[in-house]
Amino acid sequence: MYGRKVKLRFFFIFLAIVTLALSIFLILKSLEENVVYFKSPSEIKIDAEMDKKKIRVGGMVKKNSIKIESQDVKFVITDFKNEINVVYSGAVPNLFQEGKGVVAEGYLKDRNFFLATKILAKHDENYMPPEVKEALEGK
Repeated sequence: MYGRKVKLRFFFIFLAIVTLALSIFLILKSLEENVVYFKSPSEIKIDAEMDKKKIRVGGMVKKNSIKIESQDVKFVITDFKNEINVVYSGAVPNLFQEGKGVVAEGYLKDRNFFLATKILAKHDENYMPPEVKEALEGK
């Protein structure tokens, strides 16, 4: 019924669609492993999922909460509604201080304890990441 040229076109179109779908699937799968979700302390208290994925917790460093013990830095991140205790081993950025915005990347041990692997506070003292700003405003 169909000629040889038409069958060949259908075959190449089908092959192109399959290749495109496979490419999109592989790209999304590889991105899934590198996605780091942002949460505020209030979202962590409400969220029922306690998985072992890397997340970012953001908010303000609570006043009088920074304690330095040998190489560990312990502090509290707050969004003025809820708080979470954070432990970080390593050097903190120069702009890391009490009352300033901070984003800690790491793993949640429980709803009140966060083990940070990275502290993201490499901005000037007036800048606040959009995610932290939205979380603090309650949007």
